Amino acid sequence: MQLDTILKRAVELEASDIHLVSGHVPMARIHTIMAPLDFPVITPESAMRMAQQMASEDHQKHLAKIKDADFSYEIPGLARFRVNVHMQRHAVGITMRLIKTKIPPFDALGLPEVVKRLTYLPRGLILVTGDTGSGKSTTLAAMIDSMNCRYRKHIITLEDPVEYTFVSNKSLIEQRELGDDVPSFSSGLRHVLRQDPDIILVGEMRDLETTAAAITAAETGHLVLSTLHTINASQTVERIVDMYPADQQNQIRSMLANTLQAVISQTLLRRTDKKGMIPAVEVMLCTPAVRNLIRENRVFEIPNVIETNRVLGMNTLDNAITELYFNGLISREDAVAQAAYPDKIERQLAA
Repeated sequence: MQLDTILKRAVELEASDIHLVSGHVPMARIHTIMAPLDFPVITPESAMRMAQQMASEDHQKHLAKIKDADFSYEIPGLARFRVNVHMQRHAVGITMRLIKTKIPPFDALGLPEVVKRLTYLPRGLILVTGDTGSGKSTTLAAMIDSMNCRYRKHIITLEDPVEYTFVSNKSLIEQRELGDDVPSFSSGLRHVLRQDPDIILVGEMRDLETTAAAITAAETGHLVLSTLHTINASQTVERIVDMYPADQQNQIRSMLANTLQAVISQTLLRRTDKKGMIPAVEVMLCTPAVRNLIRENRVFEIPNVIETNRVLGMNTLDNAITELYFNGLISREDAVAQAAYPDKIERQLAA
């Protein structure tokens, strides 16, 4: 069974994820739905061969020791994949996320115009949040590409692994991958300020050390972009503050209030008008009112501020979902399922 043949078929079907598990036929997630691919059942031996084809010697050693390995794999001219190889029931399992090689332009992503305006900010912290597979990496790539085409700046990315590959345009772009180029996000951030960056992309603020370093970089006049696995702006602020010990939380609220510029929270929904996915996007901009709420630990009031400042480009997730539904782009079932307040949105859609 040829790995590249399976992956080419998955790309043709516009799959977002591919699962290669011993004892099953290859499976692909196509527009959120898991579907079997027309290939033979994968044996433990063939799964191991496919893993060895993709993994470097170091990654194979890591798999043998930790039972998990993360890396990237590329089929030149077709696509790149983010790969996780793991053990399940004493056999290899492989999960692959498709990373399209061509960075889509803003206009093709269905993002609010305010997201593009954020790329004009000179400094501060911009967070793109959402569940796994919600399009965070694609949004960040479009933002970086927009700045690359406009500014003569130095952009450094820290990624796990490198997903979209950038070609320096007006800006100079360096991409550093965890494992190969840098041991960890926090280590990379500690040294990145000595590398004369203007814009820093951090793949994920996944721990306290990385979060503290990212906020410090934003405080010192850099534009920092990163992600969190949170579903809305309020939860994002709470998650960051809760990473810190209790005796440091007042201080971090003040630092976050000063440095945070925006939180973009998104989820992908199946389109009903044509094949494909479309994002529903919550946008919180850090106006003086929002900064005061963060500083005073009143983040539960943030949704009200977002709701009353739509003229500035802010929007709640449920409003974004409602707009998509009434524009005939998503189904009622998906709208209710993805809403933050399903009962409320169900009443709105029925009105």
